[in-house]
Amino acid sequence: MSYKLWDFLKELETNYKFVDLTHPLDNDSPYWSGIPEGSVELGKVCFDWGNPMLECLIQTFKFPGQFGTHIDFPAHFIKNAPLSESYGAKNMIYPLCVIDISEKVKSDVHYAVTAADIQAYEKNFGNIPDGAFVALYSDWAKHWPSMNAISGIAADGSENFPGWSLDALKYIYETRNAAANGHETLDTDASIEAAKAGDLACERYLLSKGKLQVEVMTNLDKVAPAGALLFVAWPNIKGATGLPARLVAITPKF
Repeated sequence: MSYKLWDFLKELETNYKFVDLTHPLDNDSPYWSGIPEGSVELGKVCFDWGNPMLECLIQTFKFPGQFGTHIDFPAHFIKNAPLSESYGAKNMIYPLCVIDISEKVKSDVHYAVTAADIQAYEKNFGNIPDGAFVALYSDWAKHWPSMNAISGIAADGSENFPGWSLDALKYIYETRNAAANGHETLDTDASIEAAKAGDLACERYLLSKGKLQVEVMTNLDKVAPAGALLFVAWPNIKGATGLPARLVAITPKF
């Protein structure tokens, strides 16, 4: 007896590549400096081997919602906006588009992707489809897990890193109908854009549109620029503004 979905899985496993786009986490993993110290405590044993009730091991995990590779929901920046419970299984699979700005970042650490960059991508790979997840590949994931490196801390204490511009985000969400975006950096906005605005204006914009984003991604260089599927999963916790997420891309081999 044959089942279409089971046959489809065999095809995926045979002809495509599965890529984890998620950083591993431990007690030394970096997180935003505004989060109080002591907010992370992973793997603390609360029920140990040798307990006469049951021979097993149980741990507890304490972490902020915005920790490691994580998903942000609109209420993270927008008061009274949707929280985690507003997004379910249908928000966990997307066509994946990967915009590569890594060469431009080599010569300009502050580079902010533009609408023109997105349009150049579309000339090569076709228009961003409805409901797509648009990921920005800057090669910034190589700085993980150093907090200073991923923040681009300079001698004067300033932050310096690439990212999105408002121009680019408006293009993918208003000219196209993307559902979500992602990047390797800790913040959506390129540092120079945030400095100009005096705010994380890009992040505030996309969350105000009811869109989702994933921050601190990795391995985007191992995914085809177009044609891949992205699966995004997070714990089913109510009332969250953000949660650590696990991302897997199924990509054509290239």
